Formats: sequence, structure tokens, C-alpha cells
Amino acid sequence: MQGKQRLEWLDAMRGFTMILVVAYHVGQMCFGMNLKTSTSMPFIVLFRMPLFFFVSGFLAWKADMIWTRNRLGTMIWKKFKIQVIPTIVFLTVCLVVRAKEFWPAMERAMASPTKSGYWFTWALLIMFVIYYVFAYFEQKIQKTPTAKAPSLPPRGEEKSHPDGNASHSTLHASRSNSCGGWGILVLWLVSIIIYETAFMPKYFKYPGSAFMRYSSLIEVVYYFQFFLFGNVVHRYWDKVERLFDSRWFFPVVTVIAFVCAADVLKWHTLRLMWVNLPRTVAMYALMLMVVMFFRYYKDSVSKETVMGRGLQYIGVRTLDIYLLHFILMPRLKMVGPWLDSMHPNFILEVVMTVSVALVVIVFCCLASNILRVSPFFKKYLFGRK
Repeated sequence: MQGKQRLEWLDAMRGFTMILVVAYHVGQMCFGMNLKTSTSMPFIVLFRMPLFFFVSGFLAWKADMIWTRNRLGTMIWKKFKIQVIPTIVFLTVCLVVRAKEFWPAMERAMASPTKSGYWFTWALLIMFVIYYVFAYFEQKIQKTPTAKAPSLPPRGEEKSHPDGNASHSTLHASRSNSCGGWGILVLWLVSIIIYETAFMPKYFKYPGSAFMRYSSLIEVVYYFQFFLFGNVVHRYWDKVERLFDSRWFFPVVTVIAFVCAADVLKWHTLRLMWVNLPRTVAMYALMLMVVMFFRYYKDSVSKETVMGRGLQYIGVRTLDIYLLHFILMPRLKMVGPWLDSMHPNFILEVVMTVSVALVVIVFCCLASNILRVSPFFKKYLFGRK
């Protein structure tokens, strides 16, 4: 039951993050706001996507996985079908519906690293491929017995997440002394170093290359570290829980988050190659605060509560919502100048963007349920059997 509760709060946290993602796009696409004119968007952008990738990396770790060449190929092909086919379909539909001219819009989307918003699933696929290859060789190099996993839940209780990971991949599997070795820690640190080089244009020119834009690899550079961090946290969950439960950790993280976020948003004290350091630390600190919050209030976001059921429902439908919300986003350009006239007003911005986001999410879920009537659409648009 304890493991189930933790996975419930993880689902709820993913649902909360999805609301923030849609709210950000409401401010950007509906209200016509941007990072320079908005009070809330620069803050929300610090941790919304890191949280998404954190959860994906967390669920990617499975202590009982036996990696073979066939398993590696099967996993990569499965991810390809789930991540790429729906993205191509919904990107095409979105441009047909919203763009004035389809082919010029498609060319611009392909040339952009964000793919008109549809970069997430492609970048996540690349992360999974890198991680799966790493996990395969990690296990081969170790040549040690895999940690014994707990018994699987009864048939019918297992449910899947949008990234293809089973939500009943219990945390107890990570409670092994070996925890997979030091390789994942080294890979995580390397990913952080590569990320920091993307903000050193004097020394590294690759972020602006056409290859990085067309492939969306620059987005992988930005966020792969959080995927790996989630994986590390799952592997060492016993130790992480003790850290979370200590009296000093949350206050320290809160102070660090405040100072670094203040520097990113207001002070701008560091320059040159150090300019991105406060932003990086703020992203980790804010992300950890959200994780600790949902873990601490896990009973309040369980399925026994209305809020918990709502957040978890959104949490297990994030792929559907992500793919559909760009198509269903309304146009409310008059709201942005009105909010800007009262700048700064953080609370009003959050209330209005989240309110519209919840309406959009409701229609996304409705459209998803309609499409899922067809087993064909359910399988090939949303990766469900």
C-alpha cells in the first residue's frame, strides 16, 4: 500500500505539472503574453518541464529488467511507435486547423527545435533511446544478479503512463544496496556539463546549428539531466526519503530556490559563463520542492479525495492532453494587454491562465475519450491496447 500511495502522488504530481504546461501555453498562445511581459511565466518555466522529465526518468528505472539485445530493440521500437506516430499525426492536424498556409507552416515547424510545440515526445524518445542503450551496457558490464523485484500486482490493476512506463513499477524495487552502480551518476553529471556548455556561445557554437534545430537535440541537451536525475532518485529512493524527512533539507532547498530564482528573475548578478548557474540551481530546487510537497501530502492527493482523483486522471492522460491542447487552444489576445496594464500581478495571471487551462484540459479529455472509442485510434494515437 505504501508503494501504491507513492505512485498515486506521482500521478497527481504529473497531473499538476500538465496543468502548468497548458497554463503556460494559454498565457503564450491565447493571451499573447511572453517571458518579458508576464509575471508568472518566467517563474513557472523554471520547473514545469524539468518535473515532466523527472517523472519519466523516475519511472524508466526498473530493478527487475533483464536487458538483452531483443529486449533493447523491442523497447526502442515500442517507444518509437508511441512517441513519433501520434506526434506526426497531431502536428499535421494542428497545422491544418490553425495555420494559414500548411506547407510553409510545416517547414517552419521542422526547422524549429520546438516543432510548433510538439518537440516533447520526440525529445523524450531520444532520451529513452540513450538511456536504454546505457542500461543495456550497464547491466552487461556489471555482470551481477539483478535485484529481486516484488511480486507484480494482480492482473488488471496495472496501468500505464503516457511515456509507456507502468505506474505500478513499485518503489520498493529500488531498495537494493547496489542501486545499479555509479554509472548513472556519472552520466547525470556529464549531462549537466553538456547542458552548461549550451550557454557558453563564446566557446561552443553547436546549439545554433541547423542539425540541433531540426533534430530537436538542443531540447535533449536542456532537459536530459532531469530525466537522469529522476532515474537516480528512484534508484536511491531509500536514501532520498531519509533526506526528504530530515528537518533541515526542505528549509535549505527553499532558501536556495528563493535566492537563485530571485537572481534569475530580478538580480542578474552573474555574467558570462556563470550566468546560467543560478537558473540551473533554481530549476533543481523548485523541482525538489514540488516533489517533496506531493510526497508529504500524498494522502490529500490519493484516490480517496476528489482533488486526488482529478489530478491523477490528468496525470495518466498527459499524452492525450499534450497532443490535443495545441489544437483546442482558444484565441483570447485581448487578455494579454489587459493583464500587462496591471503588471505585475502574479496571482491574477495564475488564476486566469490556470482557469482557461482547466477548460482546455476538459475538452482534451472529452476529445480523447471520443477518439478512444476506436481501438485503432486508441492504439496508434495514444499507445494504448
